[in-house]
Amino acid sequence: MNREAEERDGTQNDPPDDSSGDALYAALKRYEGRAAATAGTGKDAVNEPMIRHWCEAMGDTHPAYRGPAAVAPPTMLQAWTMGGLSGHTDRSAAYDELFGLLDGAGFRSVVATDCEQEYLRPLRPGDRITFDAVIESVSARKTTKLGTGYFVTTRMDVRADGEPAGTHRFRILKYAPAGRTSGPGPRPEPAPTRDPAPDPAAVPRRPRPVVNRDNAGFWAGVAEHRLLIQRCGGCGRLRFPWLPGCQACGSPEWDTVEAGGAGSVYSYVVMHHPPFPAFATPGPVEDAPAPHTASPYAVALIELAEGVRILGNVVGVPYDEVRIGMPVRLEFRRVDPELELPFFRAGGAG
Repeated sequence: MNREAEERDGTQNDPPDDSSGDALYAALKRYEGRAAATAGTGKDAVNEPMIRHWCEAMGDTHPAYRGPAAVAPPTMLQAWTMGGLSGHTDRSAAYDELFGLLDGAGFRSVVATDCEQEYLRPLRPGDRITFDAVIESVSARKTTKLGTGYFVTTRMDVRADGEPAGTHRFRILKYAPAGRTSGPGPRPEPAPTRDPAPDPAAVPRRPRPVVNRDNAGFWAGVAEHRLLIQRCGGCGRLRFPWLPGCQACGSPEWDTVEAGGAGSVYSYVVMHHPPFPAFATPGPVEDAPAPHTASPYAVALIELAEGVRILGNVVGVPYDEVRIGMPVRLEFRRVDPELELPFFRAGGAG
């Protein structure tokens, strides 16, 4: 995000005319030009399976990415440098120190804002990737709609078999969410509020589910308060979401079984931003500290007793009490006059 983009997005210097008085900014600026990673090595060589998965995910069918003379899509440049869930061990102490300063000053939240790439040569299967990264710049303090913080830009120089292959710039905002003060030490969370239920006619509708010939039976079941799971007519495997054929044996034959309703939280996220009134929690006041507000709310991957998993909202407890392994029980709720959806009540009670 450049300066013009920051202005368009409503950011501004904070304080407007006195960045020189910001002691933290002066300390952060000293990290500019220092290494963020040195002699990094890609965990895998450029390879055809990753190229294929990328193209399938992006819907990119360009013939240059297939066949014996295939090259990798240029936008995969960063993908070959990623450390995966196990991470990289080549990150510098300076990088950790910089983010430690920001965290210690209360700027603990992070959001990616921009990336820029320059391509110097195609990447081909078999190329070994190495890279160096530098902390290129730290902005003056900015105020955005998310909160107040600092933009940090890292530049990565990527090589393939020792030859320059491209440059990747990645910019993030380290910030204190709006409504909270920055500074060392813990900050109290805002007290929960109980808003009155809004006029149903004034609440925006949730996005409509996409109903097609492959999943129409599922939504017909929801309308009858039944959660239907596909069962393969060839191998008997249960599957969800609904698909036209079995991923295990390829059979196009199937029937359905009805879920009993028991399950547990396999994983979850709590949505804080952006607020979206259409996703207000429907139902009784006790289901959330702030019912009928758009956020925060918990979205969970529920593992049903039958062994398949489904996404849904967890209700019955405040969003910050949802935990992995928590037992839940299926229920159906009307979210507007035309739509009912499956929800999952914490506790597993029927």
